[in-house]
Amino acid sequence: MTRRDELVEAATDYVLANGIIGLSLRPLAAAIGTSDRMLLYHFRDKDDLVATVLRVSNDRSVEEVRQLPTPRRVRAAVLDLWAAYTSGQLERCQRLYVEAAALGLLGREPYLTVVRDSNERWIEALVDHFVRAGATRARARRAVVLLDAAFMGLQLDLTLDANAGALKRTVLDLADAVVAIAG
Repeated sequence: MTRRDELVEAATDYVLANGIIGLSLRPLAAAIGTSDRMLLYHFRDKDDLVATVLRVSNDRSVEEVRQLPTPRRVRAAVLDLWAAYTSGQLERCQRLYVEAAALGLLGREPYLTVVRDSNERWIEALVDHFVRAGATRARARRAVVLLDAAFMGLQLDLTLDANAGALKRTVLDLADAVVAIAG
């Protein structure tokens, strides 16, 4: 592993714990045991570092989905994904994605480009998850569009609405809708 790779992994861990909005190179560098000058030696600029961190985070998300056990059915695939979305590394990666997507929505780079690129790999990983559960690729793709949008909205609501019972019912309803689409 090169020094650049080590710095990217450490920077990704830092950003996953602290967020990307308001990220400053000096505190990041101090937290990962280097200097802001060394970060700029290994990366063209802060945007290059941020884009690389976002790509590594997305790679980790995709790997988390690919490592999920093969689901018995489509409904189980939805519930397994939700459990992964709301715990551990995938939850942190998804929260970072939300931050980056919000900044990209405002037209800010490198967020806009990286989020667009990341979406393709992310969607493919979700489609593959549903294909492993028995859905056809075409139906899985349709279901993933709904699922990904709904999960994103539910994830945003998690911090705003503490009604766990309603959230659980919504996830179960979503699972039923995905089953209807994916078969």
